[in-house]
Amino acid sequence: MLFLTNRFLNEGPTPINEEGELSELPRNVSFAKDNRVDQSIYFCRRNSFKNYTEIGHVDFFAELKNSNHRDVLFYIHGFNTQPEDAFKITEKLQSLFEQKSLDYVVVVPLIWPSGEQVGIVRDYFDDQKAADASEFAFMRLIEKFFAWREEDEQISEPCPKRINILAHSMGNRVLRGAIKKVVQYYQTQGMPLIFRNIFMVAADVVNETLELGQEGEFISQATRNVVVYYAADDLALRSSKVANVKNAIASRRLGHTGPENMARVPKNVYAVDCDDFNNDYDSPIGHTYFMSKRPDSLESGLLFDHLWECIKGGRIPSNNQVDLRRQILS
Repeated sequence: MLFLTNRFLNEGPTPINEEGELSELPRNVSFAKDNRVDQSIYFCRRNSFKNYTEIGHVDFFAELKNSNHRDVLFYIHGFNTQPEDAFKITEKLQSLFEQKSLDYVVVVPLIWPSGEQVGIVRDYFDDQKAADASEFAFMRLIEKFFAWREEDEQISEPCPKRINILAHSMGNRVLRGAIKKVVQYYQTQGMPLIFRNIFMVAADVVNETLELGQEGEFISQATRNVVVYYAADDLALRSSKVANVKNAIASRRLGHTGPENMARVPKNVYAVDCDDFNNDYDSPIGHTYFMSKRPDSLESGLLFDHLWECIKGGRIPSNNQVDLRRQILS
């Protein structure tokens, strides 16, 4: 399994030779026990449980380009998730996609330095800081992709794969910040359209975030479709709102209500209400409901089936509903 990370590695930064080139790759690496944020981005492969190899961006992009899969789905995990937890979720997502169609989608996790559960509120704010501090590393990832895409070899033989993103919970904070930083420092005329779909699931960001002038305004520029999955009885986000009172940002969360006002967000933003099943899939919290119908099941759920149709067709399925931009999954 390929993966990307900005967690600190016990082996230190990638070695660089006197010519300023990356050297001594591939190399075996391991994660530091704490959740310090590294400003570098590491391109790696997971060989087995806690067995990882850093391979560098050249081999990483080449392997993705040469794979048999048609689409790539980058998965950004949420709050209080350790690397092996994220890998376990990735493996399940990959299995669900393989059930739909062999070699159609390859899932690649983005591992940011989320902490371990020590005290829910304290750990929540530590993760918020880590998510914000991760913006620069994942900004560098996007810029490395732009640079790789402009190389002569890629121009003469471009990669035909479509790229999608699935961000869960606080992972949406990482996504939002990275795209904002890309525009701030590099793509100053606006974000290029490079993604097919961005799926924002149970997003732990304010529900105005996709509006013009807000922190997530460039997300919709970067992709053909933005699909926001939300549930009013998501207990994790209810706690998030309460926790954020101390920071005077107690606005309702995007993963609770969908966009605050659909008239104020771009036309390629779609809101999908998952309130009818989220607690059945993830009892009693109702926060991780984007995979199967039960934690121990490999039967895909309503959200996953909807997401699959978006990836396969490139458009949002109507589900026989009058308002395509606001749907109810039931």
